Amino acid sequence: MLWVAIIGLIMTAVALALAARRVLFLYKLATVGAPAPERIEYARNNVGAEIKAQLVEVFGQRKLLKWNPSGTAHFFVMWAFFILATVYLEAYGALIQGAVTGKPDFHIPLVGTWPVLGFLQDFIAVAALVGLVVFAVIRVKNSPKKLGRKSRFSGSHLGGAWLVLFMIFNVIWTMFLFRGAAYNTGNLPYASGAFASEATAAVLHPLGETANEVLEGVGLLLHIGVMLVFLVIVVNSKHLHIFTAPLNVLFSRRPDGNGPAQPVRIDGEVVDFEDDDLDGDRLGRGKIEETTWKGFLDFYTCTECGRCQSQCPAWNTDKPLSPKMLIIDQRDHAFKIAPYLSATQEQREDLPKDVLALLEKPLVGEEGVIHPDVLWSCTNCGACVEQCPVDIEHIDHILDMRRYEAMVKSNFPSEAGVMVKNLENKGNPWGMSEMKRADWIEELASREDDPIEIQLVDEKMPEDTEYLFWVGCAGALEDRAKKTTKAVAELLHIAGVKFAVLGPMEVCTGDPARRLGMEYIFDMLAKQNIETLNEAGVKKIVATCPHCFNTLANEYPQLGGTYEVVHHTQLLAKLVDEGQLVPVTPIEEKITYHDPCFLGRHNKVYSQPRDIMAKVPGVKTQEMHRHKERGFCCGAGGARMWMEERIGKRINTERVDEALTTDPDTISTACPFCLVMLGDSINEKKNTGEAKETLEVVDVSQLLIKSIKGQPTQPV
Repeated sequence: MLWVAIIGLIMTAVALALAARRVLFLYKLATVGAPAPERIEYARNNVGAEIKAQLVEVFGQRKLLKWNPSGTAHFFVMWAFFILATVYLEAYGALIQGAVTGKPDFHIPLVGTWPVLGFLQDFIAVAALVGLVVFAVIRVKNSPKKLGRKSRFSGSHLGGAWLVLFMIFNVIWTMFLFRGAAYNTGNLPYASGAFASEATAAVLHPLGETANEVLEGVGLLLHIGVMLVFLVIVVNSKHLHIFTAPLNVLFSRRPDGNGPAQPVRIDGEVVDFEDDDLDGDRLGRGKIEETTWKGFLDFYTCTECGRCQSQCPAWNTDKPLSPKMLIIDQRDHAFKIAPYLSATQEQREDLPKDVLALLEKPLVGEEGVIHPDVLWSCTNCGACVEQCPVDIEHIDHILDMRRYEAMVKSNFPSEAGVMVKNLENKGNPWGMSEMKRADWIEELASREDDPIEIQLVDEKMPEDTEYLFWVGCAGALEDRAKKTTKAVAELLHIAGVKFAVLGPMEVCTGDPARRLGMEYIFDMLAKQNIETLNEAGVKKIVATCPHCFNTLANEYPQLGGTYEVVHHTQLLAKLVDEGQLVPVTPIEEKITYHDPCFLGRHNKVYSQPRDIMAKVPGVKTQEMHRHKERGFCCGAGGARMWMEERIGKRINTERVDEALTTDPDTISTACPFCLVMLGDSINEKKNTGEAKETLEVVDVSQLLIKSIKGQPTQPV
C-alpha cells in the first residue's frame, strides 16, 4: 500500500497548491474593492444573530426549502458534503496507515466503528445520488432551449453545472467502490450499518480477495483524486459558493438585504453632503473596483440558480433586467480585468492589450458592462433579495450604480428629472403648493354629515395626541390616495386615537430621490423632516404609504431620526382586535389582496391587512397565485412611479391580469402607489371590456370604514 500512499499524497499536494493559488487570487481581487467596515462591526456586535443565521440559512437551508423538490434535493446534497467529510477523513487515515502498517484498517477514534455513523454516511450518499437525479430532471425540464426567458436558468453558465453534477456522482460511486472492497478485505470500520457499502461488497465479493485488495487501493485513489479535482473545479467555478456562501451570509444585512437603502460611502466612510471637501466624482459606483469587498463576495457566491430572475417583475414583463445576470455580468467583467486590478503599477504596463482594452468599457452604458435599460428597469421590489438562497444584495448593487449615474453623470430617464426638480423646489414629486397638503383636512371638516376636525401641529405636538399621522405626498395630493387618508383619519377618530398632522410643514420623505440615486436630495429632505419632527417632539408615527413607512422607520435612523413607526394596517388591525373598531355591516364581495412590496417583502407586514379583511363580515378572500413573499410588484417602486415604462409589458398590467384570474369584485391593497398603478390598469381593462365595470381597487382601510359605517366604498 506504500505506492497508494505516495500517489495519493502527491495528488493532494498538487491539488491543494492549485486551489490555494486560486483562493489567493480571489482574495486579492476582493480586497481591491472598497472597505465595508459596517459589515464586520455588525457581525462582531451580533454574534448570536450571526450564529442563528448560519444555522437557519446555511445549515437549515431555509430559503431553498421553499422550493420543492429542488430545495429538498439541495438540502441532502449539501449535507452530503458535511457528512462525507468523515469518509474522507477515513480515506486519508487508511492511506497513511496502509503505508505505515500495510493494512489500511483506519477508523476515526471513539466514533469510527459506530454503526450509526456508517449508516449515516451511506444514507446521505444515496440521498445525494437521488438529489442528483432530481437536479438533472429539473435542468432538462427547465432548459432555456425549451422555455427561453421563462427558464430560470436562462443566461446561466450551464456547462459548469452539468460538470459539477457529474463530479458529485463520481464522488459517490468511487466511495462505494472503495468501501465495498474494504468491507470484503476486512478494512471497513463498520461491521454493520453501512448498508450501501455492504451491498456493493456483495457485488464485488465473487471477484476474490486479491481483486478486492487491488480495487480497494484503486478505489481509494479514485475517491481521493475525484475530490481533489472537484476542489480545483469548485474554486474556479460558480460552485465556489460552497465555500463563500457561509461568508456571504455572515456579512449580509439582518434580517435581510431588504428594507433600508444603505448610505453612500467613500472608502468605507458615510458621505457627509455638507462637507466642503467632498469628492463628488466618487459618489456611487462608476467602476467595478469601487464595489465593496462584500459586493465581490456577492459575485463569488452567485449560484446562477435563477430564483431571483424567476421572481423579478422586470424580467417577467420582458425587460432586460435579470438580477442574476446583473451579478454575473459584473463578476465576469471583474475576472477579465483582474490582472490589471491585482497588478502593481509597474506590472500594469506589461499587461496584454486585450486586458487594457477592457478598461475603457464603462460599468454602465450602451456598450457598458450593464446596459442603462437594465439599471433603470428595477422597481426595488426586493423579490430578488427575498429569494436569493445565499443572501446576495442585488438592490445595493443597483442603487450604487444609479447613484453614480444620477449624481455624477446626470444620466437617468428624462421624465424623472421633473420629479427631481419638484422635490427640490416644492418638497413633493408633483410640484404642488405645500398649502395643498391641507385640502383633505378642509374636506373632512366641511362635510355636512359628521364633520371631523383634524389637529395640525403648531410647532409642538399637542399634549393629548399619541400619534403623528404622516400623510405622505400621495396621501395629501393625489385624489385617489386622499380617500385612504380620509378613511384612516376617520377610523382613528372613531377609535378615539388622538393624532395630529403636520400639514404644510410636511415634505416628501425623500424615498423617490434616494431610490433614483439622488442621495443628496434625500439627505436634504430627510434632514428637514427630522428637524421638524424633533422640534415638534414626535415619538410615534402612523403612515399610510409603505414607502414613507419604510423610510421613516428604517432609513431616518441613519441620520439621527429615530421614531416608533407603524403602518396604518398594523394600527387598524390592533384597534379591531381590541374592539375599538367594530366592523358590522356585511360586505358581500370576493376580494383579492395585493401585497405592496415595501410593506410586505421590505418590512414583513403580511398578516395585518388580511386580518382586517377577515374581520369584515361577508368578505370572501381569494389569494392571487403570487402573494406574500412571492407577491408581484405594481411597478411603482424604485422611483418608477415617475418614469415611463417603454419596454415590454407594463408591470401593473401583468399584476391586474393575475388579479382578474381570481374573478374579484374588488382588489384591495395598502399603498397609495399600488392604488394608483392598479387603478390605472383596471380603467384600461374596463375600456377594452376585459374587466367588469363594477371592479374597483380600494385600500383596506376603505373596506373597514365601509363596514363600520355601512356606507358604499367610493371607486378609484
